[in-house]
Amino acid sequence: MSNNNLGSGRGGASPYDDDNSSSSSSSAGSPLPDFNASNIQLSTVAPAFGISSSAAAASGLQSRQPDYLDYDQKGRGIFSIMCTNSGISYLIGVTLGGLYGLKEGLARTPSSRLKVKLNSVLNHCGRHGSGLGNMMGATAIMYSLYEGVADSFELDAYTGPIQPPAPLFAGMMTGATYYMRAGPRVAALAGTIGLGAVG
Repeated sequence: MSNNNLGSGRGGASPYDDDNSSSSSSSAGSPLPDFNASNIQLSTVAPAFGISSSAAAASGLQSRQPDYLDYDQKGRGIFSIMCTNSGISYLIGVTLGGLYGLKEGLARTPSSRLKVKLNSVLNHCGRHGSGLGNMMGATAIMYSLYEGVADSFELDAYTGPIQPPAPLFAGMMTGATYYMRAGPRVAALAGTIGLGAVG
């Protein structure tokens, strides 16, 4: 009834002791189970991760085929690029026009009173900021549309050494379209300037 380890500081026998330390540890077996992961069926453990067994079987989780992500080489669509370009251009135009309007409003104020100066600055900032922002936003929309048209028709297959032709075509057509109401000569000149600005 008495324990040999009592009072020796070693404590009682443990199932995790070495085989040599206790005779009872030999009957306890190995402390860790033999875990073989190759026998796991994914359809069995799939519900633990929120996937139904039928969906796991239908999607081929049991197979060991690698998954590949779809890669869109064309990138963003024409309307996404158009909205991004026009928004950025409009913000830049409003900022630059507003700064120019601030300078003009302070320089051309008719009185030194604070309310008159503030009114003059707000008028000039609104006039120059909105004008430049609208012009740059409309130009960016036309440029993005022409560039998308050039990409959709694959102009690079016809231009030979001139690569990439889409920005050049877009710059030329944007300049010509923006000033087409002033006549063909002015439109041609604006198209040339747009071509040179991009090129």
